[in-house]
Amino acid sequence: QVQLVESGGGLVQAGGSLRLSCAASGRTFTRYMGWFRQAPGKEREFVTAINWSTGSTIYADYVKGRFTISRDNAKNTVYLQMNSLKPEDTAVYYCAATNRGGSYNFPIMYDYWGQGTQVTVSS
Repeated sequence: QVQLVESGGGLVQAGGSLRLSCAASGRTFTRYMGWFRQAPGKEREFVTAINWSTGSTIYADYVKGRFTISRDNAKNTVYLQMNSLKPEDTAVYYCAATNRGGSYNFPIMYDYWGQGTQVTVSS
C-alpha cells in the first residue's frame, strides 16, 4: 500500500503561483506519479505525470509552459509548481501513484490517491 498526502493548496490571484507537494509513504515504489484535478460538476482530468525512476514527464496541453512537475526521490515527494494561474485552474488537485504500465493520463491507471487539496484562483 502507498499513502499519499497533498499539501500546498490555497487561494491565489490570477497570474500568481502555488506549489503543491505530495508525500508518499508505505510501499513507496511507484512507476509513475501524477497530478489530476477536478472542478465542481466536472470529471477528474489529467494535469501531469512523472516517471519516478527516469524523471521523464508528460503534461496536459492546457498546463504546458505554466506547470512543472518534479520529484525528490530521497524525500519520496513529488511537487507541482503552478505559475501564471488562471481562474479556470480552480479545482481540487489530487496526487496519484501507480506501479502499472500504460497511458498515464487516465485516472483508471492509478491505484493510489491522495485526499486532494483545494486550489482557488480569483480573477
